[in-house]
Amino acid sequence: MTIALFSKPLRPWRTHPRETVAAAALSVVGLVALGQASGATTLLPDFQKARDAVSTPAAPPPALPYDLRPIAPETAVAVNAKIPVAGAGSAASPFSMGNASAEVRARALECLTSAIYYEAGQESTDGQRGVAQVILNRVRHPAFPSSVCGVVYEGSTRPTGCQFTFTCDGSMTRRPVPALWNRAQAVARDMLSGRVYAPAGHATHYHANYVVPYWASSLVKTTVEGAHIFYRWTGSWGQPAAFTSRWSRQEANPSALRLAALSVPHVTPATKQASATVEKLEAAGAKVTTEAGGRVRVRFSQEARDAVEKVKVTPYVERVAASDNLRYALGGGENTTANQAAFGAGASSAAASN
Repeated sequence: MTIALFSKPLRPWRTHPRETVAAAALSVVGLVALGQASGATTLLPDFQKARDAVSTPAAPPPALPYDLRPIAPETAVAVNAKIPVAGAGSAASPFSMGNASAEVRARALECLTSAIYYEAGQESTDGQRGVAQVILNRVRHPAFPSSVCGVVYEGSTRPTGCQFTFTCDGSMTRRPVPALWNRAQAVARDMLSGRVYAPAGHATHYHANYVVPYWASSLVKTTVEGAHIFYRWTGSWGQPAAFTSRWSRQEANPSALRLAALSVPHVTPATKQASATVEKLEAAGAKVTTEAGGRVRVRFSQEARDAVEKVKVTPYVERVAASDNLRYALGGGENTTANQAAFGAGASSAAASN
């Protein structure tokens, strides 16, 4: 009899249902209390962080404008032309400054105008809008600063690494041409007031068609306007959902940013190219000496002079229809800007020290 009783499993939920439910409820309460006492509830935010890390990919490293392939300009134009245009996809949302103060608006306007002028001063209106669209797209992307001036002058105080070349190649030492500055300013004001350059889409990068950056092959080509080619990131970082950052509603002093950028000695492609040229000249038998003020004197041997006379070189700007910006970039327009005064407070002293 006893053996038969204990051979059957106990089912308390049948014999005492109320007591069983009460005991189960008390057990749950006890487990929760124990978890709080032991710090187990901190697992929830940790899980949230882990989930966010998986769902949000790491931002790709910033693309530096100086990471250029060592190829001739005419070759670069041909290479860039072969890259297919994928299209913009969807247009970016209009940029709004809301009820920002007049001072903040003026600072954003000056920074955006400077970028348009020095990066695309000779481009068409659409070309200038494309440059402005890239800057405003960056303001709203988490991989970049959340202000217009912050985006424009990003990296300008580092010896290398500025995002817009005009902030570290000495361009700002040249006083702007008033008519061209006013034109760039009108485009900047229009873009800050909500105009969108749809063909660029959510592009965050661009470069001139006579260079080929190493990073270009890893991005999506959205459009071409004038001498500029526009790109967006591949994957989720180039999609509209990635542009989640809000404008900070704060802008730094453009004059201070300009002066700081001009005060830093930068390593530019021209400097690197000059060093390589010196090495080639010395290898060819020329004597290269550096004089006071940074001037370089080159004395060719008679053999080197004879070799130069046998080679006819047609400048690139004479073989293609080059814009003024391209001519200046390639060294063909230096005479037109040699006598221009420095631009910005303190820029003259900075330019004199270079």
